[in-house]
Amino acid sequence: MLLIRRFEERTAEQYALGKIGGFCHLYIGEEAVAVGAITVLREDDYVLSAYRDHGHCLARGSDPKRVMAELFGRATGLCKGKGGSMHLVDRARNFLGGYAIVGGHIPLAAGVGFAIKYQNRDQVVLCFFGEGAVPTGICHESLNIAALWKLPVIFLCENNRYGMGTPVERASAIYNVAQVASAYDMEQDSFDGMDVVQVYEHVKSAVELVRSKQAPVFLEAKTYRFMGHSMADPAHGHYRAKEEVDEAKMRDPIPSLRQRLVQDKILTEAQLQDIEQEIQGTVQEAIRFADESPEPPPESLEEDLYV
Repeated sequence: MLLIRRFEERTAEQYALGKIGGFCHLYIGEEAVAVGAITVLREDDYVLSAYRDHGHCLARGSDPKRVMAELFGRATGLCKGKGGSMHLVDRARNFLGGYAIVGGHIPLAAGVGFAIKYQNRDQVVLCFFGEGAVPTGICHESLNIAALWKLPVIFLCENNRYGMGTPVERASAIYNVAQVASAYDMEQDSFDGMDVVQVYEHVKSAVELVRSKQAPVFLEAKTYRFMGHSMADPAHGHYRAKEEVDEAKMRDPIPSLRQRLVQDKILTEAQLQDIEQEIQGTVQEAIRFADESPEPPPESLEEDLYV
């Protein structure tokens, strides 16, 4: 979680310096969801994400240097500089991508689930998406076919309360996990996405269920983003008050876990300081690597991205 937080903080700096172009959506505040959920998976399981994908990619184990290089649009990036912030892919880790179209990756997750079932394998697919994707038709079509065909997919809704483009007053009706899941006779669960241990425990139960029954599960992690929707959106925007954000930050998942680790005598303050220093070095090295990496040559337009 600390790696993701420091990586995203420095990403914001590099974006402000003009080294990162295009849209950029930061994961600050939501780190517990990606880390708690992905930690449960096996290496041969699959992960898909939406456009706020840096945290998921790092939690899956991707090299921070290659992730930052991709944000910089450099040839050493995960997609050779052609994907950028919203389209990270790491085939070696079965991270099948971030996708910019809201809800557009949810049917892809169902497709991967179908392939797994068709080949009689026991992997699971973990598909992250925001609550703003839930009203889309493609989301419900995917849930429907996954339920009918009993596909091994975990649909994990990261509900950060502000589905962009959706009236806030409709949120409670649209994003009620029980209503969504029950419509497709699907197992369901809802939990605190600001607590990494709670996320881990709930997702672990879901993974065990999906792997044994080869049937989908719909999960809702109630979380909160501390930054704006994207770097183009002010931190508080015109739709939430600074006081609300400050209150949410009192439940920051990183200091909460830090306190728990010290109280339970799992780690000392000195060890935590060492981790902080190591992470700072890792992120600084990622920036140096990206900065010094070459831009993709024109002939690379004809190359396979993933060779």
